[in-house]
Amino acid sequence: MVIRRAEPADAGAIAAVHVRSWQAAYPGLMPQAHLDGLTPAMRLPVWERLLGESPRRTEVLVAEVDGSVAGFAAFGPGRDDDVDPASVAEVSAIYLMPEVWGAGVGGRLMSAALDNLAAAGYEQATLWVVEGNARARRFYERGGWRPDGAVQRDESDGFPLTEVRYRRSPHR
Repeated sequence: MVIRRAEPADAGAIAAVHVRSWQAAYPGLMPQAHLDGLTPAMRLPVWERLLGESPRRTEVLVAEVDGSVAGFAAFGPGRDDDVDPASVAEVSAIYLMPEVWGAGVGGRLMSAALDNLAAAGYEQATLWVVEGNARARRFYERGGWRPDGAVQRDESDGFPLTEVRYRRSPHR
């Protein structure tokens, strides 16, 4: 496995990971019709824009397994109103192809993201997770993340999702 900084040419592969991961992780947590309607082409413009920014506000790392992008992590300054973006970062996304779940790819990708945040001088890192996503919550908790008490309701996709914020130091 290789973990590296994402390049603009990775946008299509990242969009595919994003969609496949959602379709595997969120049945029962999101409407099935929404999940069935997702396509990499829908996510591609977002990833092309993010990866084409210079300088990037959001950093993206990819994990390659056997030469193919199997996962990605996106992170940058905290976006929540109650945090100082100079000292609190946010891991805004970490997704893997379902075929590599449980194989250590996510742990190595998260470690690389946290190493980048620590090197950039962040004191804390946060992330949001769908409240009912037990698999993801176990993954984060094994990695030292803990709920910090913040909860939000996200309706940006046209249906309500309750999310819980987790926090930890990026330093080991």
